[in-house]
Amino acid sequence: MNQRAHPHTTTLTSPPPHLYGRWRHDPVLVFGTAFAKVWFPLWRNLSPLHETPGTEDGVTVVQVVDRQVVAEDENVVALTLANPDGGVLPRWYAGAHLDLLLPSGRMREYSLCGDPADRHSYRIAVRRIPDGGGGSVEVHDGVGVGDLIQIKGPRNAFPISLPGHGSSATRLRFIAAGIGITPILPMITAAERFGLDWSMIYTGRSLESIPFRDEVARFADRITIRTDDGPGADGPVGVPTMTELLGPVDPETGRTPSGLAVYCCGPTALLENLRIHLADRPDIELHYERFSPPPVENGREFTATIASTGREITVAADESLLTALQRELPDLPYSCRQGFCGTCRQHTVSGAVDHRDNILTEPERETGQILPCVSRAGGDRLVLDL
Repeated sequence: MNQRAHPHTTTLTSPPPHLYGRWRHDPVLVFGTAFAKVWFPLWRNLSPLHETPGTEDGVTVVQVVDRQVVAEDENVVALTLANPDGGVLPRWYAGAHLDLLLPSGRMREYSLCGDPADRHSYRIAVRRIPDGGGGSVEVHDGVGVGDLIQIKGPRNAFPISLPGHGSSATRLRFIAAGIGITPILPMITAAERFGLDWSMIYTGRSLESIPFRDEVARFADRITIRTDDGPGADGPVGVPTMTELLGPVDPETGRTPSGLAVYCCGPTALLENLRIHLADRPDIELHYERFSPPPVENGREFTATIASTGREITVAADESLLTALQRELPDLPYSCRQGFCGTCRQHTVSGAVDHRDNILTEPERETGQILPCVSRAGGDRLVLDL
């Protein structure tokens, strides 16, 4: 409701007469007018508009109120974020993520892994990757309790459709690999809250590397924890098979039963194997989120030229334009590396573009914008306004 006062004029100077002529002025309208003149100014003072923690550029300042190590190898920390003034935060739903704006200028995306019903805090978890882009190391070594940090979002590129609430599936199967547990945690909480038929396999290199083990233990036999170095009859069991990932098969057909919705977050190889395995199963829903860039498909080599210096960079058929540019410009901003956050957005000066992103509009593409994390040259050469 808009509670701001809007000046207006009217030619009506007194209440109209009663509909059937019994009174000079309709008593209901007289009473209603008098009540409104008193009530609305009073209500406006009792319920003033409150500023939200966000700003016009979509940035919200939050405070780190808790920090916990959540994996035995100490390589994963969970940060709890709250409004410094104690107010509520924007609502979010399972599968959503935040953009974390780090003090160094880096921006990184992290899935929300708390409870969506909690409007006063967000929780994210970050695995240290020593040879990565530096964002995770900065979080581990430089962000502590009490620090103020900027975020954007929440946004959701991995929503869940629950059976009976947007999905025709009858059962849910969750597959989490390592830090891929983060978007899955709110999903299993939602599935449990709605009393749905669900199960999950949680994989990792070792028990020590798996975060939130104590937290998922409350779901008992609904969750199977399976590690690559686990004991087997002939030594370590290695990576899980498709049958292990998807759960029990139909004894009559030897295949995964229909009516299943699969939600998976993990490395690219795992996701690609699942996609191939379920390619002929339209009766099974597959929803997934990568935590690493997708492979380049149908790519071909081309040359990217930096307009400001004239430097020419060869982009291999199997690498992204962003990866090639970072050899020359290591500080080039990026975040998701999957074509949906827009952090790495650049402008082209000349050359056809093979757009492979999910967010640029046609007018933006016509003005030469490109997301180099996924998009490529449509020909042999591309000149960038860098």
